[in-house]
Amino acid sequence: MKHLLVCILMIFFVILSGCISNTNEAADGTVDNNENIIGSIEFQVEGTEVEIISSDLSYPAYVAAPATEDRKPAIVLLHSFRGMEPGYIELIDRFASEGYVVVAPEWQTFETSPSDALVEQLIRDSVKYAKTRPDVNTDILGLTGFCAGGRYTMLFLPEIKEFNSGVAWYGFPYSGGDENRPATPADVVEGLEAPMLIIHGTNDQPSNISDIYRYSTELDTADKYFELKVYQGQPHGFMLEDGQLSQSFEAEDAYWQMLTFFDRTLN
Repeated sequence: MKHLLVCILMIFFVILSGCISNTNEAADGTVDNNENIIGSIEFQVEGTEVEIISSDLSYPAYVAAPATEDRKPAIVLLHSFRGMEPGYIELIDRFASEGYVVVAPEWQTFETSPSDALVEQLIRDSVKYAKTRPDVNTDILGLTGFCAGGRYTMLFLPEIKEFNSGVAWYGFPYSGGDENRPATPADVVEGLEAPMLIIHGTNDQPSNISDIYRYSTELDTADKYFELKVYQGQPHGFMLEDGQLSQSFEAEDAYWQMLTFFDRTLN
C-alpha cells in the first residue's frame, strides 16, 4: 500500500512539473512576439547631418534612423519658430529609437520667416531625400511639426499627398492671409485626406485654445478624420523647457500620444 501511495505521489509531481514547464514556455513565447511590435523595444540610433537641396539652396537637416537593415516608415519633422534647439535633437533620436527614420530640415536657414511656398518646397524635397534612402519604406510617410511647424503640418498635410498621416503640435489654424502666407490651414480643410492628430495646451497664449476648438469643428463638419489631445494648463511649446526636452508628465504623455498615433496610422 505504501509503495502504491509513493508511486501515485511521484506521478502527481511529474505531471505538475510538466504543467509548470509548459506555462513558462507560453510566457516566453508571448514576450518574443511582443518584441516584434514597433514601439515595444528600442533600436540603436544613427544620427547624422545631411544637406537637402531645395529652390537652389542647400539646407542642413538632422536625420536619425534605427541601425537596422529593414525598411521603415519615415517622418519629416519641422522645428518651431525658435529653431533647431537641442531638445529637438533629443526628441528626434528618441523617435528614431522607436523604429522610424526622422528627417528634420532647418527651414529657417536663410530666412527667419520664409514664405509658405519656400517651406512647402523644402518639405517636398525632404520627402524626395527620404525616398532615396534604402532604409525607408517610401509608401509610409508622416509629417509632424511644432509651433510654426505645427501650422505647416496643418497647412501642407492636405496639400502633399505623399503623407499618410500627421501630428500638429500647438499650431496656428487661422494664421496666414498675406503675401508670403496666402492661405491659412483652415482654408485647405477640404483637401485633407490623411488622418491628423492635434496636440495643444489650454494655456497657450500665442495660439488660443478657442481657435483649436473652432478648427476642430470645421474639420468635423467637413467629415475629416482627426484626433485632438488637449492638456489643461499647458502653455505654448510645452514639449521643451529652456531649449531642452521637457520631462514633465504632460510632455511624456504627449510624446506617447504622437508615437502611438503614428504606430496606428503608418503601420
